[in-house]
Amino acid sequence: MPAAAMLDQATAMIEKAWGQPIEVLEDLAVRRPSEDPLLRSAMHTRTALAITDNSVAVHQDRLHALTRRGYVPDFYELDRITDSAVDLRVAHSESRAYLQAIKRVVEAREAAAPAAQDPAARLAQAAVARSGRAPNATGQAPDPPVPSAVIGPTAPAAGPRR
Repeated sequence: MPAAAMLDQATAMIEKAWGQPIEVLEDLAVRRPSEDPLLRSAMHTRTALAITDNSVAVHQDRLHALTRRGYVPDFYELDRITDSAVDLRVAHSESRAYLQAIKRVVEAREAAAPAAQDPAARLAQAAVARSGRAPNATGQAPDPPVPSAVIGPTAPAAGPRR
């Protein structure tokens, strides 16, 4: 997948998750970074992806120029071809990593959204978690009491201690 397509894919993911055009989101991320730190993170990563996209284009152009049809590279250019190919692979890998990072930020936003929308349900879940057991369903008898733990003898044991 070309890096330009990765940048387009990242832009589409961000626009879909936040429901606004990328230009508006860029403005929000810069002017109000504390209101939505996930948006700021996604936009920062998208900027890094755009820079890497430019790097991919440069390395591709260089590699195409060195390996164009009918051109026989000189001996010293073989190292340049190899270096350009390596740099291109690294730039592609960075682009994929940035795209995955944006995907993870969007997933984190989606995972946090339901909890933020219903604070009463979140408080009820916290209360149940603190109580140590789930509430009984309607019409069910409560659980039988659990016997207490057996305590050993309270008198000191005969014999030497270690």
